[in-house]
Amino acid sequence: MPRKPDPGRRARELRAELERHNRLYHVEGRPTITDAEYDALFRELQGLEREHPELATPDSPTQRVGAPLPEGSSFPKVRHEVPMLSIDSLFEEAEVREFEDRIRRFLKLPEDELLAYVVEPKFDGVSASLLYRDGLLERGVTRGDGAVGEDITANLRTVRNIPLRLDAAGGAPPELLEVRGEVLMERAAFERFNQERVAEGRTLLANPRNATAGALRRNDPAEVARYPLRFFSWSAPRLEGAAFESHWDLLEALAAWGLHHSRYTERVEGLEACVAYRNRIGEQRADIPFEIDGVVAKLDSLALRERLGTTARATRWQFAYKFPANEATSLLRAIEVQVGALGRLTPRAHVDPVEIGGVTVRHTTLHNADHVAALGLAVGDRVFLRRAGDVIPQVVGVAEPAKGRRPAGWKRDLPEELLEDGEPRPGVVWEWRAPFAMPETCPACGTPLVAEGKYWLCPNVHGCRPQLVGRTLYLAGRSGFEVDRIGERMVEQLFEAGLLETPADLFHLEAHREELVALERWGEKTVDNLFAQIEERRDVPFARFLSALGIPEVGPATGRLLARHFGDLQELRDAAPEDLERIEGIGPEMARSLAQWFASAENEALVERLFEGGVRIRYESHETGSGPFAGKTVVFTGTLEHMARSEAKRTVEGQGGRVASSVSGKTDFLVVGGKPGSKAKKAEELGVTVLLEPEFREHLGLDPTP
Repeated sequence: MPRKPDPGRRARELRAELERHNRLYHVEGRPTITDAEYDALFRELQGLEREHPELATPDSPTQRVGAPLPEGSSFPKVRHEVPMLSIDSLFEEAEVREFEDRIRRFLKLPEDELLAYVVEPKFDGVSASLLYRDGLLERGVTRGDGAVGEDITANLRTVRNIPLRLDAAGGAPPELLEVRGEVLMERAAFERFNQERVAEGRTLLANPRNATAGALRRNDPAEVARYPLRFFSWSAPRLEGAAFESHWDLLEALAAWGLHHSRYTERVEGLEACVAYRNRIGEQRADIPFEIDGVVAKLDSLALRERLGTTARATRWQFAYKFPANEATSLLRAIEVQVGALGRLTPRAHVDPVEIGGVTVRHTTLHNADHVAALGLAVGDRVFLRRAGDVIPQVVGVAEPAKGRRPAGWKRDLPEELLEDGEPRPGVVWEWRAPFAMPETCPACGTPLVAEGKYWLCPNVHGCRPQLVGRTLYLAGRSGFEVDRIGERMVEQLFEAGLLETPADLFHLEAHREELVALERWGEKTVDNLFAQIEERRDVPFARFLSALGIPEVGPATGRLLARHFGDLQELRDAAPEDLERIEGIGPEMARSLAQWFASAENEALVERLFEGGVRIRYESHETGSGPFAGKTVVFTGTLEHMARSEAKRTVEGQGGRVASSVSGKTDFLVVGGKPGSKAKKAEELGVTVLLEPEFREHLGLDPTP
């Protein structure tokens, strides 16, 4: 009688065999068995795990597709341990050369020293972060706003070339690994998928990038698994249990563990090689199987990257060298004046729908009246359109001016969004061959406009409906209180119904429950979910509170800057413009704007209304570092010989210190470089400890005379 095979052993064999075939098919592109043979192996493993539940493991191929999210729920928010920052986009070779000149100056490198770069296509996909612990995939997160993303682990597990467990054959996986990369679809796979959708009676998807983004936002992983998604790795910002000196060695290790980069990725020596790579990839662009809009060049040395660091929004050690934008022509139907959240009026072109690089364009910003005049536009012109950086559509010139009489049905064919009771709305220039002129009064509220440089503003900040709606959305948005259960149409409904009069009234909506439930497309569940989220968001960090207020020029980075320098809101309110100017990064104009904003009675009322609604500011201590500068205030003067000023500043702040721009009684250390100014004399008068550069380096634990 034949011996019955051991279920555990057979399950291990099947898992290894299925993963091998997954890798051959999805990574190497050379399948060795048919789909039917693969399905037979998969079903056999499913049967074994069903009969012996103890054999199922988290990294089994059968566990890629999880359960759908409960109806009405959203993806949990996750804060990135290391922010997913932007990449500076460059379009001209001169800009690329200036980039390298800038980092050479920063690093104090000789001009003849060749820098090594890793170059790769700039994918037109969706960025994501994968976290592995002890080799097992634990979490997958979207980029989000760079600081906070969404946990879409269940959806990312369905991407076939993302390993659920790292391949130990490539060496022992690290204890913890965060790898970042791009989720995308190859063009051919996208076309096949679209054909299948048509056969099933579904709508066509516009392009691979939008299809990928839509797939990853779906609540049911089983639906996501139908999309032909792939993942290419391009960085690993967190690594515990392994160390590398170069980015290239890191990428090779990732590939050995099963996290492959694009086969077009290369390591090159010198900037000339970067430029040559970009030109070569540009020539091959049509033959590359996925959508790209340029190339990315990254310094290979991880040590140099550490020295360069980052700005508030971008890394200093890499750049995106973009391809020339795609172009098309279309008919200019109208120019509409829109009122922004902060009162700025912006003309927007409405054109007949046209596809540019796989995206349908119907309208695009015209920036300001001077820009429209420089283009020489008139309604009815056929215009050139370009997607700048293959992303933002722009009108770049007139292809053929409008001629003759107005075509029949011209008014009738205006886009519906420009009509109100069948007539063009105020602020819409639509007459055939009409040139553009900025209106004298706000098209939304009728207030006379005021000039601010090349822009025009509506000064009715607290009474102009688009400004109130925009400021409410900003208050609730990613840079503010993160109340994402309310959108633009909902905010407009609330103002129309009289349930909001100011943005701060968002935190008083509980008093209007019955009226909210009665609104179109709301209902009990929507209201309950909104109230629950508002309650969660009432407690807000000081920096985010400042960013949410809609103060001109105060975004997340400036909010963090102010929160670091002022102990509480009252201290900031009391600050004079000259006090604000002493903060590095705050100029005279911004200082005046801040002081004026807090001096306004209407803005004071807005802040008090927020507090009446239960908003609580969370003041966070910045004395979190360790070392001689933790909790200390440091001022620099003169030129440091062996360290760039920004590098020294970042090091002090990394130890929990604060860097100020002027010496005062609160200054603990003055670091003096060559040619010190009046700060040194003032420090002596105030008894501030003065450190020469060698002493400063000793405090940091560095060689005092490198």
